[in-house]
Amino acid sequence: MALVVLCVGMLMIILDSTVVNVALPAIQDDLGFSQSSLAWVINAYLIAFGGLLLLVGRLGDLVGRRRIFLAGLVVFTLASLLCGAAQSQVMLVVARLIQGVGGAMTSAVILGMIVTMFPSARDRAKAIGVFSFVASAGGSIGLLAGGVITDLVSWHWIFLINVPIGIATAALALRVVPDQRGLGLAGGADAFGATLITGALMLGVYTIVKVTDYGWASLHTLGLGGVALALLAGFVVRQQRAAHPLVPLRIFRSRNVSGANAVQLLMVAGLFGMFFLGTLYLQRVLGMDAIEIGLAFLPLSLAIGTLSLGFSERLNMRFGPRATLVPALVSIVAALALFARVPVDGSYFADVLPSMLLLGIGAGLAFPSLMTLAMSDATPEDSGLASGLVNTSQQVGGALGLSVLATLSATRTESLLSAGDSTSAALTGGYHLAFAIAAGLVAVGLVIAVTVLRAVAPAREPAEAEAETAIAMSEAA
Repeated sequence: MALVVLCVGMLMIILDSTVVNVALPAIQDDLGFSQSSLAWVINAYLIAFGGLLLLVGRLGDLVGRRRIFLAGLVVFTLASLLCGAAQSQVMLVVARLIQGVGGAMTSAVILGMIVTMFPSARDRAKAIGVFSFVASAGGSIGLLAGGVITDLVSWHWIFLINVPIGIATAALALRVVPDQRGLGLAGGADAFGATLITGALMLGVYTIVKVTDYGWASLHTLGLGGVALALLAGFVVRQQRAAHPLVPLRIFRSRNVSGANAVQLLMVAGLFGMFFLGTLYLQRVLGMDAIEIGLAFLPLSLAIGTLSLGFSERLNMRFGPRATLVPALVSIVAALALFARVPVDGSYFADVLPSMLLLGIGAGLAFPSLMTLAMSDATPEDSGLASGLVNTSQQVGGALGLSVLATLSATRTESLLSAGDSTSAALTGGYHLAFAIAAGLVAVGLVIAVTVLRAVAPAREPAEAEAETAIAMSEAA
């Protein structure tokens, strides 16, 4: 029951991050956003969410993860109410910023709680499979939900529906989620370090999401990016010298923790860009509406659910997470390579569905394996920090991938339009370039997985280990 409650909380956060995309045209018409200012409905959430994940993950270790989870639910639910009631641009953007704060608090500690609640290797593998399904498939489910709610009711209800869900989740969490005591603020209350890392991540995410407006070589991007890197360097120096560091750097000594987060950042960068640009291809080139696009992504969600819930735990237990991850990444690279060949006059079943299924297979196996590897060497005291790090790599990877791929796709499309290509052909050409680069990013992640990640022996249950020990002792006698 505790796992169900935690996953419902995560699903609410994931759905909200994608359901808004489908509703953006309705929000723009209703509140009078310009095309450039409309991006802040998304960016305000991303900046707060991505900037605070690492900090609140560590705070969960210090003050108690359930406290941070519940506080995040309260903030997220109240902010959702404000978003649903918004009648002006400023009110909606500010409410989205607050919603990002609540989303970060809620999601950053969930994986850490799951790891500590399920000490048995097999149960933990199953629980991580369920969590991975929610985290990876929730986005495509949000596309369908957003289209249905926006078309049949109103965009306001994509936010208001979070209110009863948030209240029910918080009430159940108080009853069924165990209250794990934290280390205490004396165990890592580094206020200056917290300021540095939060500033670095927020400024970094802001710089990334504004690249589409200013370009990669602009003074705005290079200047703010340099400041973000300087703040990050200052944070690393601070953590080396602080008596009670906010983020103990020992966690990065693990090849699996560092490598798994690097692989996840690259994989999510490719996937997020594909989801966004794939949606545009279905809409602008194939002419699908919001509900049709949601249905088009449904096979992807079903494939992720089947693999992450039905097979990932068995494969991780039988072969180990690294051995399961490598073919999963190969499947994702193949899917993106196929997407890079979609024609202007393509059909969904012949040209899109095969890639969707390959992506679902790859993501359904890759996410549980990566999360298992990223949490494999984390101590119980650092599990909240490791959980926050996993979510941070996801969000930064998503923002980076979306910005890079969308910018390059738009530039390629403009070039083809100038050369005299039709609108559909130019759009498709831009998407081809983006999908090819996305495949390249995941391929780099595959190389890291093969060369950096350490193979973890397939986990055994205590009873199995005791039986093998008894057999060995008997043979020795």
